[in-house]
Amino acid sequence: MKFPAPVSMQWIANLIDASIVGDADAMTTGINEIHKVEAGDLCFVAVDDRMGKTLLVCEQPFEAYLRIVEHFRPFVPATSLISSTAVIGEGSIVMPGVFIGEQVRIGKHCIIHPHVTIYDHTEIGDHVVVHAGTVLGADAFYYNSKRDRPVWYKQMKSCGRVVLEDHVHIGANCCIDKGVTHDTRIGQGTKIDNLVQVGHDVVIGSNCIIAAQVGIAGATTIGHGVNLWGQVGVSKTLTIGDGANVLAQTGVPSSLEGGKTYFGYPAEEAGTKRRELVWIKRIPEMWEKLKRMEREA
Repeated sequence: MKFPAPVSMQWIANLIDASIVGDADAMTTGINEIHKVEAGDLCFVAVDDRMGKTLLVCEQPFEAYLRIVEHFRPFVPATSLISSTAVIGEGSIVMPGVFIGEQVRIGKHCIIHPHVTIYDHTEIGDHVVVHAGTVLGADAFYYNSKRDRPVWYKQMKSCGRVVLEDHVHIGANCCIDKGVTHDTRIGQGTKIDNLVQVGHDVVIGSNCIIAAQVGIAGATTIGHGVNLWGQVGVSKTLTIGDGANVLAQTGVPSSLEGGKTYFGYPAEEAGTKRRELVWIKRIPEMWEKLKRMEREA
């Protein structure tokens, strides 16, 4: 999330009741996650990480993060189906029952089908199609966990966005969560089938195909021209390289190189996995053969 205007570290320190180690006059332009941080960003950490940086030191860094988000991106209850601050481009069609939140930008020649929900600050390019029942920009599934309190899991409020680039198609009843502090981004020309879940801060490259019932966990990066076929499950904070082809019902617990076809759990190159399955099927036959040889010995 970028702030409306740069503010000093001293100003932030006053907001969150923090002490400063370093340059109190340094200017900050936004807040970001550590894997997305850019020059001028604040970054939330729960450990001492000096390394020449200007630090804001406080007793409860999680609560400080929430205070910053609540100040710069407060919750604004909707009072109409389409916010007066939304911008909808020339030739775009918004069908009945669509909700469009604050500061949403929709490009030219888009089609937004009935009962789509577009949360605040979502950005949609040109020639985008979003089918019925899809939700763009719901909160990240992201919680602070402490077991010394009655409610173990406390939500880290999301202040990021969803960005759909040009010529993206999103199927029916998909859920694309906004970033915690940065963007969840779907690249140009990518097509997503029905019933797909895309987690917070996921970046999907251009010209990908993502089939029905795929689930992609948070902060994962998917390259250009990747195919994820039906019911593929992708774990968090990993990378799938350009041109990878992941066959149906594959589980992806760790990063995959591009340009290869994968299958199974854990995902392996499809040829290797198929040979493995052939040998597994032969185990009963081989076992019987071994027992017969023992009897004849």
